[in-house]
Amino acid sequence: MTHSPASADDRSTVTGRRRIAFAVHTDRDGLSRLPALIRSLALTNPGVCEDFVVLHPGLPDDAFDALRPLHPRLVTRRAEAGRGDVFRLERYDTVVALDPGMVVLGDLGELLRMRHGVAAVPQSPQDGQQDGERPVVLPDGLFVVQLADVDDALAARLAAASGSGSGFGSGSREGEGEGPDGAFTPLDARYDFPARRLHDDLPVPEDVVVLRFTGPSDTPGHGPAAEARRRFELGDEEFRAAFRALRGRKHPELLAHYAPPLLKARPSLDLARTVADVYRGQGRYDEAVEVLAPVVADRLDAPRCHETLGVCLMALSRYDEAEAHLLLAAASPDVAPRAFAQLARLAWLRGRDADAHAYAREGLDADPTDAGCHAWYVRTRTREPEGGAAAPEPAPSEQLAHVALFAEGDENAGDKVLPEAVRLCFGTDTGPGHWYPQPVHRLVDEAALEQLNARRGVVVGGGGLFLPDTSPNGNSHWQWNVPDDLLARVTAPLAVFAVGYNVFDGQLYRRRRFAESLRVLVERSAFFGLRNHGSIDRVRELLPAPLRDRVRYQPCPTTVARQLLPGRFEAVERSDTVLVNCAYDRAGLRFGHDYGHFLAQTAHALGALRERADVRYAAHMPADERFVHDLRREHGIALPVEPLYAMSNDAIRDLYARARLVIGMRGHAGMIPFGCGTPILSLVSHPKLAYFLSDIGRPEWGLSVHDRELGPRLAERASAVLDDHAAAVADVHGAQEFLWKTTQANLQELRGVFDPA
Repeated sequence: MTHSPASADDRSTVTGRRRIAFAVHTDRDGLSRLPALIRSLALTNPGVCEDFVVLHPGLPDDAFDALRPLHPRLVTRRAEAGRGDVFRLERYDTVVALDPGMVVLGDLGELLRMRHGVAAVPQSPQDGQQDGERPVVLPDGLFVVQLADVDDALAARLAAASGSGSGFGSGSREGEGEGPDGAFTPLDARYDFPARRLHDDLPVPEDVVVLRFTGPSDTPGHGPAAEARRRFELGDEEFRAAFRALRGRKHPELLAHYAPPLLKARPSLDLARTVADVYRGQGRYDEAVEVLAPVVADRLDAPRCHETLGVCLMALSRYDEAEAHLLLAAASPDVAPRAFAQLARLAWLRGRDADAHAYAREGLDADPTDAGCHAWYVRTRTREPEGGAAAPEPAPSEQLAHVALFAEGDENAGDKVLPEAVRLCFGTDTGPGHWYPQPVHRLVDEAALEQLNARRGVVVGGGGLFLPDTSPNGNSHWQWNVPDDLLARVTAPLAVFAVGYNVFDGQLYRRRRFAESLRVLVERSAFFGLRNHGSIDRVRELLPAPLRDRVRYQPCPTTVARQLLPGRFEAVERSDTVLVNCAYDRAGLRFGHDYGHFLAQTAHALGALRERADVRYAAHMPADERFVHDLRREHGIALPVEPLYAMSNDAIRDLYARARLVIGMRGHAGMIPFGCGTPILSLVSHPKLAYFLSDIGRPEWGLSVHDRELGPRLAERASAVLDDHAAAVADVHGAQEFLWKTTQANLQELRGVFDPA
């Protein structure tokens, strides 16, 4: 079977995400030393996978064939200026320059977290450096280059010196001085340790991170150094096995690159599950099934494999097969609670609430503390009508069907406020008398289609529904679980309202199935409005030309709450409160290597703000509270927590309306307070925040979580809001006017769609 390729969404210019590369320059003679370097990097830093750029003088493409099995992100580039091109490497922000003669023996995390200047190890070019000699930075040594700090003139001087083979003066003998134009930051010697110093068979110091050979590695008298390099002179299969045997976290791209060939060479049930889990994490569910299904077909003693297989089959909408494998998994006491939670979810997806409730109950019997089973048990229990008597069923022809994510329990507070905001656009009655709920993740089958077509219209939205991974399905590859043939048979007027393209910067996404579903959706829709122009551009890229102009702008209705609930927020008395929010779903995509930097910078800003305001933390989900724990542990700052996930919609809006400023990372931690008339600053870790600020003409309200000067800039901008709060509020009100006018015009058009004269 052929699979559509997954490609990463690159919006680093929008989010400020740092693009990092390892780079090495080599000629043909140096190629033979590169495999040991690449293997050593993977085996000592298995959680790191950045581009590995090989600069070369014009070697043929097949010269690198032996390297490609060793790294999934190998990039080859012709280098006109030799190693000096490291200082001009386009498309990257941080470059770690290595030499073919190096091997990595330890953790490079400190280098990847560096944010300023050009860092290198000052050292003598000759053995036996005498007191008073000035250390230099060798041109073939390790560099950590922040390209933003290297202008054209400095790059030219660095490249010239690198090409000449001479060193760069580092300042004082201790290496604490500055290099040319203050370019250099000294690194500890362990990051670039010359093997030639280990003469007379001296052992390699335990703290050495990078060992550099300037000649043959088997020079007599350097036995321990040579042995350190020989650890990485492995055959491909031996290398893959060594990587898999490592303890601790391994980067999924590295695992996905090394494990499948190893599975072919050394097939085993355990390895098949490892490969399947990697594919599952990358959204490659079809490949996970291909790997796992043949090896577990007749195995009743592999419950975890059946669990993984069942989850992947469910993600492909192969529900009968998924249920069978999950039932096999549930027979094991160790796996039963998780398996029953998945079975409850599967039954709910198919509209079988009673079965879902029964599965959840079985899971609680196996483990009464299991949170997943408890959530499904509560969600699917039969609720008695309030007041004792059931209200009369409204006539379907008087209702609009609402396809949305309806959050419950301790789920995302923004996803609770949003559906009500959408409904308020169409009238003040947001209850069942006027609305028929169709949960977006539930399968649209013939019975569901009949219910949708019985309504006077169907509203899909809002929210970031164009996303592959929250609740994956094989029918559409976005959040609405609807097959194309049933979508094409929706006869009720269909409106896509304030939906967003929600893919993260750097997230892998197989777009072909999504693009096919998207085409049917646009063709069928009477109105197709997306919540920001960034989403409009991304979706238009996936559509055939005749359909692109049908994609319109419809702001998220949470941003116009003042207009939807007139008078509600005008008389609110402001408190001296600044609310802060962060998000941790897909943390690797949000922060990369910069989480420690982000935490330190926000601690700096919040420390200043606490001098003049009551700084509190607004948690949209329980997982958001990680920020509070990390901030207290690492920086000694304790923030009171407002658990928005446990509040009503009115309480959420009121809390945001009373605040003087909200500093938020979640999209709705910006849009909801903005809609209530509260000034905002956005911590940009996802393109959607920058898209919204661009739409309202206020990009300066956003700061990237990767910003090198995030702390001072955040403190400065927050202080400016507090200094002239009345002007900041007026600015919010002014920015809302365009959003409300756009929404009014769209609603006028939709009234004609849903209630034709």
